[in-house]
Amino acid sequence: MQIRNLGYSELNALLMSSFGVTGNERGLVILVDLPASGSDDSAGWLDRRRIAAEWYGELEGNISDLPFQRVSICSYPNVGMNNGDLPERMQVEKSASARGLTLNAGEISTRELLSTNSVILALTEFSATAPLKILAKELSFRGATLPGFSRQMIPALGLDYRKVDAKVRRISALLDRADSARIAFRAQGEMYQMVIDLRHRKAHVSGGLIKDPGTVANLPSGEAYIVPYEGEKEGDTSRTAGILPVQFGDEIVLFNVSENRARGLLSSGAVADLHAEKLRQEPAYGNIAELGIGVLGEWGVAPVGSTLLDEKLGPHIAFGRSDHFGGQTGPEQFSDRSRLVHIDWVYVKAIQPDVEVEAITLSFPGDADQTIVQRGSLLV
Repeated sequence: MQIRNLGYSELNALLMSSFGVTGNERGLVILVDLPASGSDDSAGWLDRRRIAAEWYGELEGNISDLPFQRVSICSYPNVGMNNGDLPERMQVEKSASARGLTLNAGEISTRELLSTNSVILALTEFSATAPLKILAKELSFRGATLPGFSRQMIPALGLDYRKVDAKVRRISALLDRADSARIAFRAQGEMYQMVIDLRHRKAHVSGGLIKDPGTVANLPSGEAYIVPYEGEKEGDTSRTAGILPVQFGDEIVLFNVSENRARGLLSSGAVADLHAEKLRQEPAYGNIAELGIGVLGEWGVAPVGSTLLDEKLGPHIAFGRSDHFGGQTGPEQFSDRSRLVHIDWVYVKAIQPDVEVEAITLSFPGDADQTIVQRGSLLV
C-alpha cells in the first residue's frame, strides 16, 4: 500500500514542533542531490526527489500562511559519498512538482544560500549531515538532514518528539557523567567485549527538536550519541579497545580495536578481507567515531534498510569521521578525501540477527556502574 506523503498541515506541524518556527524567519530551503546520469539513478532516489518536490509544492503554495519570507528548492550534483564536502555552488530550481524539478533557474553559492535562510531540509541520497553541521555553527541556520529518506519513514515524522526528546536527554545525561561504556556482545554463541572511552567528551541529543540556530540533526530523530575519546591529549592515549563483531550477510567480521581504532581483523572471509583492505588503504576509516543509543524501537518503529532511521532504533557504533560531532577525525586525517566516510553499524535483531548486544554498562567516576541496555532492551 502506498504511504501518503505529508500534507501542508502536517508539514506545518512538523516545522512548528521540531524547529519552533517564529514570525521572524528568513527562508526555508529544501535540498536534493542529483544522480550523475540516468544509469546512476534508482527508484528510491527518484521517489525521494518526488517527496521533496511535493513538500515544496505544499509549502510554497501556502507561503502566505507561513512565517518564512520565501520557500525554495535547490539541487546539487551528488558528492559520491556520505558526509563528503558540499559543492561550492547549488542550482536554484524554478519549480517543482511530483514529476520532478525544473532546472536552469540560476545558481547560488552554497554559503550564500545557507547564510540567507534559517531552516534547511536536506533530502539527499548521500548524507550531508557532517558538512551542514559544521557550516551551521558558522552561518547560524538550523537544519534537518534526511539522507536515504523513503516513504516508509514518513510515519516516523509523526511521533511526539517531545516524548522522544525527553527519553534521549535522560540517556545523554548518563553518557555525560560516564567515563567509559563496557559493551558485551553475543555472536553465534561466542561472547566478545569492548570498552569505549568516554572521557573528555560530552554527549549529543538528537531527539527531534532542532530549535537553536547553529544546530543540525537527522529526521527522523531519536538517539543520544557521543564521540569516544580519540587520544588527542599528549600523554593520554584512548582506552577504547576490544573486539567489535559486525554481521554482513552470513559473515560476522571481528574488528580488533585498540586506542580507539580498528587496526586489523580477527576473522577471515570475503567481507573480512574487504575491510582489512579498507583499513590498510585508509587507517582513519577504522576510527571509532561514535557510540549511539537509539530509542525509537521503544515506539515500535521497525527498520527500513536505511541508516537514517535504523540507527535510531537501538545501539550503534560508527567508524570514520567524527569532527562533525566535535571529535578529532575529519577530512585532514584521511589520506584520500574520496574515502572520507562516517558509517554506522546498528545492533538490532532485524539488521544483525546473529549479533546481540548482551549489555551496555556505564562506569561513573566514584559511583556505581549502571547497565542501560540488557539483551537488546533499553533500561532507562
